Amino acid sequence: MSDMEDFDFENKKIQFDLKNLKEGGVSWWTRVLLRVSPLRGVKRLSRELGVNSDVANQASEFFQATERIDIIPSKSGLRGFQLIIDGSTALYFHQDGDHFIYGGWETGKYEKGEVTVFD
Repeated sequence: MSDMEDFDFENKKIQFDLKNLKEGGVSWWTRVLLRVSPLRGVKRLSRELGVNSDVANQASEFFQATERIDIIPSKSGLRGFQLIIDGSTALYFHQDGDHFIYGGWETGKYEKGEVTVFD
């Protein structure tokens, strides 16, 4: 078997570098699971790499229930942005050095964002 292996995962081709995973300290059991049951293998790999799946699952569940997400620049004078969820809930983020941090939330009626915000 080669060091690179392709898997079908939800009708998409995923490629794992098995040698790199071994050198990175991924357990042999996780590498076996990636071969025989990719979904279970990815879940186990995530836990080994320290991914908090509870947070990811909660975020996924929340955002799947939304119909619209708008992004608008911050109006506070700070470098940041707002995520407007379904036109009624705003999540605020502002820059803190080389990253953004959560600044709070509000509810109300909000304007639609511009898709050109990333241009």
